[in-house]
Formats: sequence, structure tokens, C-alpha cells
Amino acid sequence: MTGPQRRQQLIEVGRRLFAERGFEGTTVEEIAATAGVSKPVLYEHFGGKEGLYAVVVDREIQALLGQMTEALTKEGAHARALLEAAAMALLDYIENSTDGFRILVRDSPPGQSTGSFASLISDIASQVEHILAAEFRRRRLDPKTAPLYAQMLVGMVAIPGGWWLDSRRMKKEDVAAHLVNLAWNGLSGMEARPALRTVRDRRE
Repeated sequence: MTGPQRRQQLIEVGRRLFAERGFEGTTVEEIAATAGVSKPVLYEHFGGKEGLYAVVVDREIQALLGQMTEALTKEGAHARALLEAAAMALLDYIENSTDGFRILVRDSPPGQSTGSFASLISDIASQVEHILAAEFRRRRLDPKTAPLYAQMLVGMVAIPGGWWLDSRRMKKEDVAAHLVNLAWNGLSGMEARPALRTVRDRRE
């Protein structure tokens, strides 16, 4: 193999093993043996397991963010259409890149601040904020709360996506439809100044 071919092979092997066993459960020896190379070859290309893991995670994040950004940046699309497109984009990624999704939902290795599922959700949510802010202004709601609702909205789609991956008891389109049903109808009935009723009752 050429250098680039060997590098790509190691990435694919690492991706599969990290998905199956997690970062901690995968050893350098196992990666090298599966790829049919010696350990020094792995160190030469990535500096170790941590380096390989970082490359695998970065590729998955870029792939998912690319799909989500494309879904959320269709000019002239209605807010609900954008929400539906985002839900389908995430479920498409889960279906077509199952190993990648399993890697992203696992904990990052110690000392790594990026690449965790939480940081990925935050990155995707930042793509949603401006859409929600515009919709909030139209409905005379506080646009300053859009970042919070963006985090909640994206998390609400991502977590059930993991459930669907394991169960597959519903069609992908049906899962997306139910997610959008809850999200959209919840947004349409929002209060301008929400408060916890138990706290409000005590104050009164």
C-alpha cells in the first residue's frame, strides 16, 4: 500500500473497532493486528491510539455537521420544513454511518475537550439558533432564549435517534414525523414568559 492508502486503512479499522469496543476497550496491538501492520506503523501515521481516535472523530463530526448544515440552510424554506429536514438528516446519518454515530455517543478519552457527543450537539445547536430566533421574533417571543431552545431541540432529536438505531421498530420517516410533531407543536404553543407553576403558586 502507499502511505495514503495505509493511513485510510488504519482509519477504517480504527473506526470499526472504536465503534465495537470504545476507546478504552481498543488497544494499539489490536488495531495493528487487524490492519496487518506492526505497531510502529500506527505510531508513524497517528502518533498512537489517541491520534487515530481524534482523526476518526473529527471526520464523523465534519460529516454530520455538513449534513445538518445543508439541511438547515435552504433559503426560503418554512421553519417547519427546516425542522423536518434536520430530523431526517440526523436519522440518515445514524442509518448510513452507524459506526460513526456509536463512536460519537461514547465518552471522549480523558483530556480531550472536543469530540464528545455533548460538544457535537452544541455545534449542531449553534446552526439552529438563528432559525429559532427569527421564529421567536415572529411569534413575539424572546429571541435571547433561542440558544437554550436550540440545545433542547437538537438534543430531543439526537437522543431518540440512538434509541431508534437499537430498536428499529419504526420507519425512519415515522420517527422523524413524531419528533417534528412534538417539537413543532410544542414551539407553537409556547408561553411568552414561562414559569414553574408550583413556584408561582407559592409566591401567590
